[in-house]
This record gives sequence, structure tokens and C-alpha cells, in this order.
Amino acid sequence: MTLPIALSCGEPAGVGPELAGKAWDALRDTLSFFLIGDKDHLPGTLPHVVISDPSEAPAAMARGLPVLHRDFGPAVTPGAANPAHARHVMDAIREGVALTMAGKAAAICTAPIHKKALQDGAGFPFPGHTEYLAHLAGVERVVMMLASDQLRVVPATIHIPLSEVPATLTPDLLRSVIEITHQGLIDRFGIADPVIFVAGLNPHAGEGGKMGQEEIDLIAPVVQGFHDDGMRIAGPLPADTMFHAAARARYDAAIAMYHDQALIPIKTLDFDRGVNVTLGLPFIRTSPDHGTAFDIAGQGIANPTSLIEALKLARKMADESGTA
Repeated sequence: MTLPIALSCGEPAGVGPELAGKAWDALRDTLSFFLIGDKDHLPGTLPHVVISDPSEAPAAMARGLPVLHRDFGPAVTPGAANPAHARHVMDAIREGVALTMAGKAAAICTAPIHKKALQDGAGFPFPGHTEYLAHLAGVERVVMMLASDQLRVVPATIHIPLSEVPATLTPDLLRSVIEITHQGLIDRFGIADPVIFVAGLNPHAGEGGKMGQEEIDLIAPVVQGFHDDGMRIAGPLPADTMFHAAARARYDAAIAMYHDQALIPIKTLDFDRGVNVTLGLPFIRTSPDHGTAFDIAGQGIANPTSLIEALKLARKMADESGTA
């Protein structure tokens, strides 16, 4: 039997509950997944089926959104996070990971969380979702990839001030990011011999040292080392010429040096369909590339496209990985 995908509920006061329902409506004839969360947080008109085990999800999809119901206590108010829900939100993620690692789910897809709400309500000690997942898996370093049909891109450094990027960007970090990305393309995307392009840090990739030394001193030696070992890799390349259509056709993934260098091109190319993928975990994890959207929560107008794409990509990656 094909295993379903676990969907953790995320912040219940955000758009997660209504997006889960819209995703079920769009995908119920295509793939199976189940929500881990409180059924009472779902829109009142949404058909749902309470299940006791993930194995019940495929059969339940025809009747309603399968829900592994967990009582979160207080009712939810759209747009206003309740600290009393924080521990339950964390528990839903942990349960989804446990079910996936136990072979009861093919992958975990995570609806958006609100970090401040988790910190206020449960002392959440992690910078974000990705770090919490790495902690649960016992993994020291993971990689965030943003993926769509048009581009796969990985930022080597993520949520830090731009002023801290040069000091944070060490040879060890860059080597690790490239290694995890390369292996993830093989294991999760089924690309036998991936091609990776690596961006420079400075304008024009430093222009021979005239605009910075990081390309010469740090990036080029790391890239050359992988090239000498037989990896199909190129760089450092000027970031402003890496993301047009002809350039994108030449590689399977791009490594960027900092957050906006990676996220601006994919959000410009495919804003609604970008999916957050965590590579380096011992299980498949995807997530929509947006936040909780408190300002529109509960209004029924949230766009489900990114969550739908995240679930579809999780299914595709599970099939490519032989996860079932």
C-alpha cells in the first residue's frame, strides 16, 4: 500500500486549517495525506474523517480530510495566536516526524508555524521549523532548498543579517551545503549525476578581486575541490546572470550565498508554487513557502497553491526515494 503523507497543522490561528481543506479538495483523487491537529479548528463546512492510524487515510480521502485528531484545548480565533496552543503545535510536528521515521507516513509536510507564538507559549528554543526538525532527527546540519518546476536554489546562509554573511560563510559550511545538496538531488529527486552552479558573494563574482576576495579565497577553492573529485559543478558565477531561462536550463540546482540571493529569483519566477524542502534529514520534509498570514486567516481567501505543490512534491520525492 502507498503510504500517506503526514501534514502537521502548523499555527491553528493562521491559514493552515483552511489550506488543509482546500488541498484535500484539490488532491483527494490524486494522493493521500492526513492532518495532525485539532478537528475543531477546521472550517465548519469542511468534510473530514477522524482516523486513529495513518493506514486509514487512503480510504478516508474519498469522504473527507483525514484527521489524526488531537485536542488542543481552547477554541481558535483566526488571526490571534493562543499561547495555550503552542505545545500542541510542537507536538504535532514531533508526531509527524515520528510517524514518518517509523515508516507509517511517506513524508512530512509542515503547515506554517508562528515562531513568536511558540516562543511565548512553549519556550520554543529553535530559530525556526527547520532547526526543530533537525533536532528531532538528531542531525547536526541540514540544508534549505526552495524548489519549483522552474528552479531549485539553496542559500548557504539563511536567517542572519547581511553584515554577518562573510564571516559565517566558511569553507566547511560551503562544502557541507554542497555535499548535502548534491546527495539530496540524487536521493530525493532521482537525478543520478546532478549539475550544480555556485554563485559568487560579491557583484560580478568579485570581478577578479576588484569587488571582494571571497570568491578567490573561499568559494573557488571549495568548488575546485569538488570538481577535481568528479562532481559536475561550476562557480563562483555572477549571481545576476545565473537565473535567466537559458542559464537555469544548464543546472539542476543553484547554490546562493545568502537568503535574498536565493529567494528573490524563485519568488519572482514562481511565487505561488515555490516549495521549501529540507535536505539532510533521514526523512522527506516539504513545506509551503509562505507564513501564517494572520491578516487573512479565517476569511476563506488564502491561496492553497503552495501547500498543494508541497504535498505533490513530497509524494514525488517519496516515489523517487522508494519510500512508498
